[in-house]
Amino acid sequence: MTVDGFGFDFEQAVRDALESLPPDLSAAMSNVEIVVDDIAPPDSRILGLYQGVPLTRRGSSYGGVLPDKITIYRRPIERVAGTDPVRLAAEIRHVVLHEIAHHFGISDERLVELDRY
Repeated sequence: MTVDGFGFDFEQAVRDALESLPPDLSAAMSNVEIVVDDIAPPDSRILGLYQGVPLTRRGSSYGGVLPDKITIYRRPIERVAGTDPVRLAAEIRHVVLHEIAHHFGISDERLVELDRY
């Protein structure tokens, strides 16, 4: 458990966001790992990153591959959301759901169309 200086458990907030998924959506996720990292790649302004093969692009030859990876970046999210626990939890949930959308093959452009970016 990692609790920051103001008593907020970032990793628990990520778990809470995952647990908020409807059961059928959660069950449909496949071969994906979700991790928390403190910092984003250099010169990057991202809050989260999906790396892998979206479910919509997996065919019959998909197999024997490493898990997809969703990385949630702690410090960039804290810079955006500040120290308010409610705002921080909401931003974490937003980023987690955004990256899960990519796992399901939903592009940034489509998320904008859906007003979910």
